[in-house]
Amino acid sequence: MKKLISLVCLFCLSAFLPLSVMGEPIDREAVVKRHRVCTTGTLLKSPAQVGNGKFAFGMDITGLQTFVPFNTLSDWSWHSFPLPEGMKAEDYRPVVVETHGKKIAYELRNPDQPELSEWLTKNPHRYNLGRIGFRLLREDGTEAQEIDLGNARQEIDLWTGVVYSRFELNRKEVKVRTVCHPDKDMIGVSIESELLNDGNMSIYLDFPYPDGRYFKHYIGRYDTISGHTSTFEKLAPNSVRIARTMDDTHYYATLDWTGPATFSRESEKAHKFLLQPQHTSTFSFTCCFSPEPVINVTESVASIERKSAASWEKYWRSGAAVDLSGSKDPRWLELERRIVLSQYLMRANESGLFPPQESGLVNNGWFGRFHFEMIWWHGVHYGLWNRMECFDNYLNVYKDFMPKALERAKSEGRSGARWPKCTGNFNREWPGSAHAYLIWHEPHPIYFAEMQYRQKPVPETLEKWEDIVLNTADYMADYLFYDKKTKQYVLGPPVVVVSENTDPLQTINPIFELGYFRYGLRTALEWADRLGLSEKRTRKWKEVLSKMAPLPVADGVYTTYEGIPDMWTKYTYEHPALTGVYGMLPGDGVDQPTFKRTLEKVSKEWQFNRIWGWDFPMLAMAAARTGQPALAIDMLMHPSAGFQFDEHGLATGGPFPYFPSNGALLTAVAMMCGGWDGSEGEAPGFPKDGSWTVRYEGFVPMQ
Repeated sequence: MKKLISLVCLFCLSAFLPLSVMGEPIDREAVVKRHRVCTTGTLLKSPAQVGNGKFAFGMDITGLQTFVPFNTLSDWSWHSFPLPEGMKAEDYRPVVVETHGKKIAYELRNPDQPELSEWLTKNPHRYNLGRIGFRLLREDGTEAQEIDLGNARQEIDLWTGVVYSRFELNRKEVKVRTVCHPDKDMIGVSIESELLNDGNMSIYLDFPYPDGRYFKHYIGRYDTISGHTSTFEKLAPNSVRIARTMDDTHYYATLDWTGPATFSRESEKAHKFLLQPQHTSTFSFTCCFSPEPVINVTESVASIERKSAASWEKYWRSGAAVDLSGSKDPRWLELERRIVLSQYLMRANESGLFPPQESGLVNNGWFGRFHFEMIWWHGVHYGLWNRMECFDNYLNVYKDFMPKALERAKSEGRSGARWPKCTGNFNREWPGSAHAYLIWHEPHPIYFAEMQYRQKPVPETLEKWEDIVLNTADYMADYLFYDKKTKQYVLGPPVVVVSENTDPLQTINPIFELGYFRYGLRTALEWADRLGLSEKRTRKWKEVLSKMAPLPVADGVYTTYEGIPDMWTKYTYEHPALTGVYGMLPGDGVDQPTFKRTLEKVSKEWQFNRIWGWDFPMLAMAAARTGQPALAIDMLMHPSAGFQFDEHGLATGGPFPYFPSNGALLTAVAMMCGGWDGSEGEAPGFPKDGSWTVRYEGFVPMQ
């Protein structure tokens, strides 16, 4: 134990060394600023953004949401439609399924409760806080469109978090600066233009009713008048507060401005308001969104800009950094661009108080809810880049969701804590087979706890995670079934595998889940030693771990699950999770020669046009662990449409944008630079043939 802690402390110390492995400290500002984002037109599904991790504002080429209804989203912006008449959410009954001779209650859609099951599917959903845009008029008084603008250009200053937009209308220049407060759900906007003086430029605020759509680029129904109310009160000559009510949901938008202006509602029943500057060519305003009325919110845009710049500089100068500019491989610039932009996007969208949804704070997917299995890909990079505080912000979800997780496991007749698959701001599962049977997210909190302990091996870390680790391990040990014929503990059926493309009622001993359960129980036993737990407390874990079924093999290579028919003709699409067991994971139960043959077969035979997102970084990590750095680079730069990064750094993968792509890229790069347990040399995941020169500093080795 002393040796382990000494090694951990050495890792922690190395993470703070001021010099890069190539000598002088990296010029971080230069690295970031060479990837400053510049665009000359609106990308219809890809906004420029300012954000602080728990709140973000998407904008078009004007610096606001003038022509395209991009979204304003927050961690707390959740809404539910009214329940069907006479029903309560608590009335839902799980569906009993016979599993290995036991009757287990699973959270499936209940055919006897179709209306309630449907309501639980759609609620809660994340709502759009509102749209803020310019009303721009042509010289003839008609409303301008983006095609009327000249010399449009927008730049995102990644180092300060300020977006600069400029364009011309009616032969007059407009300059706009947009910024987000680092600590509040608040934007600040500064405008310079003679259009203000002419009365041809004003600001509107529009508020939609939630649409509750499964996937939606532009969230909310702006054409719906009923079902919600918008009222405003003047707080001061230059300040108003708009109170919003949508069914049982309430929130507020507080608007402050400098200079003379009028504020009015567009019409009596409308949810649209107009702020019209008067007799000025410069104007600034702030808008703060909040779930409760706020007081003393007034703050100048200049102050917000200073705070934003300080906050972003602190972020960029913290943790790890990498500079690829000395490389000969021409792909270095694009890879570095993806790395830098991904860091900006993850911090702006995904460092809040709840685990992020797949599309961050850009739009809604899966009703805006987050997936527990994806917490790994959204957040592990923070730990490896030595920015654990960004990840820690939302890891509290395990502590907060523990009571219901214990209750869920008990309802299944199992001990411990059963974590949900997909949920919103409280622990209520969305009923469905993929959610009820998916299990690969169950060991996650043990991985996160171990990652945090390796960086901070103190009693406080043990205390923080103790109940979570123990209850998670209890559930895992109880979840596996003892097969008396084989004298092994088996996993499934029913089980939905990582790729979600096999029959859950026929699937048994899936490779990734088996490997991850091995890791989880092994690591939980290490935690038991640290905590001084009795042998009796961990007896079941040890028994299950010692008798767990081996990883499935057929014809000398690993397979997705034991006995899978037509493995290499029917199932070579979707997530190749069989490569994750020794890439994403450290390889518990893995035979390395067998794994290397498997990776080679996957590289040749998998349908790369039918995989996406984090698959490519996962493959890169597998390649790195098996000593194939050139393949690792090829995977990170793969031409597949399922792993591309647009001008803003927003990535393809699942529904656009797909933030697990960004998180996985950063995870793989961190591993390839900083190494992993047992790796040797500097930047072990990069080729050593002279094509890559990698300067890096501050990374934490991966497990």
